[in-house]
Amino acid sequence: MSNIEIRKVTTNDLEELQKIGRLSFYETFASGNTEENMNKYLDEAFSFTKLITELSDNNSEFYFATIDNKVIGYLKLNFGQSQTELQDNKAVEIERIYVLKEYHGKGVGQLLYDQAIKIARQKNADYVWLGVWEKNPRAINFYKKNGFVEFDKHIFKLGNDEQTDIMMKLKLNENK
Repeated sequence: MSNIEIRKVTTNDLEELQKIGRLSFYETFASGNTEENMNKYLDEAFSFTKLITELSDNNSEFYFATIDNKVIGYLKLNFGQSQTELQDNKAVEIERIYVLKEYHGKGVGQLLYDQAIKIARQKNADYVWLGVWEKNPRAINFYKKNGFVEFDKHIFKLGNDEQTDIMMKLKLNENK
């Protein structure tokens, strides 16, 4: 799929970001969670207010993966104090990489991941880190394939359900 383009998301893309965010999260996690918890999370995490705040944050960046101007996936990166946990100025957090199900296995996630690493290098980060649900073997294997190693766990709240995320990191200075 060589016609995939990666572009930075702006506040003009708010509706499209909400749409891809809700749909891709639902596709990825609905089967393992209650409808009530999914709806609660989707309403909170992808509200226009929350997305505008995130898009306006200089320490967060979103990128779309598109084919013929159709958004098929996205990436969210956090820097400095906008990271969800570590808040290390020498680190970049990949908070989200999501791709619509019909495009799984077509290299879209890898292109978004490559964009994340490129930006982390531009920011002279020592490492990239992320949290991934322990019941998402597809994502865990993707990150392991890309050199990430587990270093901790944390709780991710989906609606009223407390779930365990595996925290993983990739040291950049060892992978240049």
